Amino acid sequence: MPENLPSMVAIDLGAESCRVSLLCWKDGRPQINLVHRFRNAPVEQGGSLRWELSRICAEVERGLRFCAEEAQGPIASIGVDGWAVDYVRLDQESRPWSEPYCYRDTRTEAAEAAVRRQITPEELFLIGGAQPLRLNTLFQLVADKLAGLPDSAPWVNLPEYLLMYLGGKRVSEFTNATHTGLVDAKTRSWSREIFSRCGLDLNSAPELVPTGSILGEVKGEISSLAAFRRAKLVAPCCHDTASAVAGIPLHGDDWAYISSGTWSLVGVLLDRSIATREAFHAGFTNLGAAGEQICFHKNVNGMWLLRQCMAQLCPEQEWPMADLIAAAERLPAPQELLEVDDPDLLLHGKMASRINAQRRRRGLAPLEESASAMPEFASLIFHSLAARYAEVLRNAAEFSGKKLHRLAVVGGGSQNQFLNRLTSQATGLDLVCGVAESSTVGNFAVQIAALEGAAQSRERLAYWSGLLTGMREC
Repeated sequence: MPENLPSMVAIDLGAESCRVSLLCWKDGRPQINLVHRFRNAPVEQGGSLRWELSRICAEVERGLRFCAEEAQGPIASIGVDGWAVDYVRLDQESRPWSEPYCYRDTRTEAAEAAVRRQITPEELFLIGGAQPLRLNTLFQLVADKLAGLPDSAPWVNLPEYLLMYLGGKRVSEFTNATHTGLVDAKTRSWSREIFSRCGLDLNSAPELVPTGSILGEVKGEISSLAAFRRAKLVAPCCHDTASAVAGIPLHGDDWAYISSGTWSLVGVLLDRSIATREAFHAGFTNLGAAGEQICFHKNVNGMWLLRQCMAQLCPEQEWPMADLIAAAERLPAPQELLEVDDPDLLLHGKMASRINAQRRRRGLAPLEESASAMPEFASLIFHSLAARYAEVLRNAAEFSGKKLHRLAVVGGGSQNQFLNRLTSQATGLDLVCGVAESSTVGNFAVQIAALEGAAQSRERLAYWSGLLTGMREC
């Protein structure tokens, strides 16, 4: 067991809540404490949907001060991960031009149409390997240009902005850069062709750096705290899903993953992208992963379905999740499953009614739309998700040529043992359950590997994430 390991801080930016966690060691054993959590949500500003960047920064600083108080000794490093695609435009003094837009803002509708006149979605995928979604940074930058914002204005994605705010240099970390839709899948660098054909200024993009890059040391007021006097700023997997996958301590080439939460991201790790027409039309995407690998996965609807049903059917009655899962498990399996990726089920509001509308279209009897029927909706959702996971994993295995035997489930959904059992039965794979906060574990694992000079070693990342989670291979 390692001795005398340094303390570290992981900052996880979420679209609903943000966390500041402290890793300390006692008798060679890791202790991860959630020191500060604060709510986050986009706000309406002048008809636009924006993030309160100044408040996020202030709350993060507050969390860092709490870490300084709690840590017994110096803190060696800070890493930041978060949701992808959103960014901060900077002025000539490297200050935010304005509060950053939220990816849900409708301004990208016109931008998407403008891009498609220059390059087709399939062409974008064949070059970059990432599904060309309207929320991607590419379309947001084009929206800026259509609005008259100077194309030369520098930009930086939100997790990397926070590292810059704390004293680091302006960069785009590999896993987060792949979500912009602006990276060449073959060269793993900014795509000059995409920038050119979309009319964007390549000079405004940050330097693209590998996962685990050390960006400098903490500066400003936080550096005056003794605990942070020599703290380094590390770019872990700045995309939170890549960070969650980095928190899976499995070796070998026979396993797949599900990052289970609002969305379920279902796929496998690859050494290189599969940017083919077949993969594009099957809805898979290629995004950066730790250890210079690629997350090849597909977005599947997730716990969003259940939460939205609860919001409609029992807004005033709180169903404890454990009780709801237990009630669903006692019911017989549904005869017909739900098409969980029906576009109508991706929309906000009246989810139980949307599910029943699908059932009616298929000639099935609707479920009762009442709070007492929540276990039936839950049972239908869990069985349907498990079946969809199995279908996607069969496709992933076919595209990648992998022979899968194990399936690692991380994120909040990993705590749903009923869904886990259904998933194991549907896939025929041995299930390994990770931790709910796997992105925090992956963040710390990359930081430790970076400080020891092994940030690109999948073996070292698996070793450290295994030590931090207690997970072991089955």
